[in-house]
Amino acid sequence: MQGVLLNFYTEQNRKHHGTPLAEWLLDEARRIGVSGATVVHAAEGFGQAGRLHAAHFFELADQPVEVSMAVSDDDADRMIARIRQEGLKIFYVRIPAVFGSTLD
Repeated sequence: MQGVLLNFYTEQNRKHHGTPLAEWLLDEARRIGVSGATVVHAAEGFGQAGRLHAAHFFELADQPVEVSMAVSDDDADRMIARIRQEGLKIFYVRIPAVFGSTLD
């Protein structure tokens, strides 16, 4: 199948309507019919402003989080439109991809 790899980048402490942003992204992906997504918690990274974000021994609030999904172009458009509709600013990467299963 042809589509895109759609990755969103945020931090553990970001919330939307009281829900962790990564969880909200998963819920929205599920709601529009995306068949799967993965959340990856990173040790550290830095953003556009050059500020270091890291998971510390006692505090994980600033830990970088990636939400990744292989989706159709239409699903990617719907996800991005939904995020914009909510007024959220989230950095994302959209990469053309070919994906499938080895048992298809």
